[in-house]
Amino acid sequence: MRLAVITTHPIQYYAPMFKLLAQKIELKVFYTSGKIPAGKYDPGFGKTISWDINLLDGYDYQWINNTASNPGSHHFNGIINPDLIGQLKNWAPDTLLVYGWAYKSHLSVLRYFKNKIPILFRGDSTLLDEKPGIKNLLRYIYLKWVFKHVDYALYAGSNNKKYFKKYGLREDKLVFLPHAVDNERFETPVPDKVQHLKNQLNIHPDDILVLFAGKFEQKKAPVLLLKCFMSLSVSDVHLLFVGNGVLEDTLKQEASAAKNIHFIGFQNQTHMPAIYQACDIFCLPSTGPGETWGLAVNEAMACGKVILVSDKVGCAADLVTAANGAIHRADSFTDLCDKLNLLISKKKKGLHAMGVNSKNGIKNWDFKTQVAHIIHYKNG
Repeated sequence: MRLAVITTHPIQYYAPMFKLLAQKIELKVFYTSGKIPAGKYDPGFGKTISWDINLLDGYDYQWINNTASNPGSHHFNGIINPDLIGQLKNWAPDTLLVYGWAYKSHLSVLRYFKNKIPILFRGDSTLLDEKPGIKNLLRYIYLKWVFKHVDYALYAGSNNKKYFKKYGLREDKLVFLPHAVDNERFETPVPDKVQHLKNQLNIHPDDILVLFAGKFEQKKAPVLLLKCFMSLSVSDVHLLFVGNGVLEDTLKQEASAAKNIHFIGFQNQTHMPAIYQACDIFCLPSTGPGETWGLAVNEAMACGKVILVSDKVGCAADLVTAANGAIHRADSFTDLCDKLNLLISKKKKGLHAMGVNSKNGIKNWDFKTQVAHIIHYKNG
């Protein structure tokens, strides 16, 4: 197998799989955003982000010149690569793996190589945010056409699978490629760092810590979580917000009088295991649209934590059960409060037992499984 991967830029959730895959087959990754500086501005966090783990080690890759007047992976015309098809033909892969269709160059690749070599496609969209109407009908017609150019779709979970099936991919054209994080890196104990964090926040060993980690933006509903937490009559329970974003000032103002609500700015990859390991409950109460999966849930589960998510979070259907957490109705203050209160009532011992179920449940959602399923596609 000689596989060419087309994706926009290095991502911490993809690079480890590329490294493992390169040990099994001939692999080359073509980065279509063009060579980007070490630090990239992230509008969601409102700051320039430089990852502190190596995302380019262990596999062959190439930066493709991006001639877009407004370059970026946030819109269709932000990825324009006049040389991409020529570069792919020169490398002569026998299979393509394309991440995302909603970029001019990626769609051009799908169209050009259709019926020439097998095309695998990776995307994690769902139907969770769909609304009836003419726009939805037009989108249906367009996506049916797009996915006619795909031979196999690599689906991330059950909600993603339903999406691909709606737009024309048959069951025999769907390959399960579980969404994954570096489980081993997150589950490796860092007790000294955890204790240091708890000391900083004045969290006692018997206290329960609820964690929200991510961008402080509307779709992730951090304000809803804050209001819910402040309404509960609980003692020895803390709430920690980790991240930055447009709602940061609002959150801090509303929580200013509470001594058990804490804020820490954006934390890089090497610091996140300690953050997750310090908590008891990880909460992602997103209302959407666009919470296609929620990979922070994978990270928290790898650390053995209880999970509370809304039904608009793509991974909820696959990863969250009564054994390891709860799912609440999106945008429902009452249901979120009820579910959070229920989990808190389990106390530390009960939450620990549920966290063990999380850790066991995420074991096979890993990069080794991804690689095995790609190789199995080829070898039948």
